[in-house]
Amino acid sequence: MKKFFSVEDVTNVYEIIREALIIKKNPYAFRQMGKNRTIGLVFFNPSLRTRISCQKAAFNLGCHTWTMDIQQDTWRIEMNDGTIMKNTQEHLKEAISVMSLYCDILAVRTFPNLIDKDYDYQEVLFKKILNFSQVPVVNMESATLHPLQSLSDVITIAEYTSFFKKKCKVVLSWAPHFKPLPHSVANSFSQWISKIDQINFTITCPKKYEIHTKFSRGAKIIYKQKEAFTNADFIYAKNWSSYLCYGKIVGEHGDWIITKDKMQLTNKAKFMHCLPVRRNVIVEDNVLDGCDSIVLKQAENRIYAAQTIFLKILKCLS
Repeated sequence: MKKFFSVEDVTNVYEIIREALIIKKNPYAFRQMGKNRTIGLVFFNPSLRTRISCQKAAFNLGCHTWTMDIQQDTWRIEMNDGTIMKNTQEHLKEAISVMSLYCDILAVRTFPNLIDKDYDYQEVLFKKILNFSQVPVVNMESATLHPLQSLSDVITIAEYTSFFKKKCKVVLSWAPHFKPLPHSVANSFSQWISKIDQINFTITCPKKYEIHTKFSRGAKIIYKQKEAFTNADFIYAKNWSSYLCYGKIVGEHGDWIITKDKMQLTNKAKFMHCLPVRRNVIVEDNVLDGCDSIVLKQAENRIYAAQTIFLKILKCLS
């Protein structure tokens, strides 16, 4: 593996999940692979789980890490080409090129502007980063995708289904939020789940919140949340802004909050969320704190998702 941008960089989804579960049983088995190696972590927007899980994953592999918060640790970065730089001090081209000289793997987290659909969905910024970097790049979240989160999600589902030995119904449910949020988690989760034959996948959302068809292809789309929840084995709650009315909140849908009553329609479903989550906006306390909530297991598995990807790239560097 020479880069990791999306699931399309993975040869076999089942195999990478299996590798992650093996690593989880013995996290320090490959410490020699990271000897004298450095992983650079670059954040264009805030992070908690992604930042710390990647640091822990690198540590487990024996790697050194450095971290750069673009908003406060460096010069103002110019993203556009051909600009007369009066208000910025360093261009993205030099910044990424130089940072890549200081590490063996460059992991980067960006964010959509949620204004220009074409700019975001063509992944203009991340493509520049891939082009300017002189070392392999790992996507810690981009304008449209969050593949490390999604790998963690499918690892978690695999653990609760004895590695997909039985078919299960997974529902990705839109939930309310006070502000417009990216599509990256919903897009990426849908993309990964579509690779797993044993999963019956449903997306439920209000009308005008359908995600891009290239990611939802193969999923059943249901606009009635309670109908979608019936007999589900996993409920993955997530908010995202409208794709049709790009980056906007369309209508009032506070009744889409995940409640205990709705969860009782399921097949004792496990509750999933990528975190951070707004309590009693996205989901009620009694669901999030309930015995069927596996959000902390998802968060823990972020370590092994990142570690698996870093290890595959390190093997290619050896």
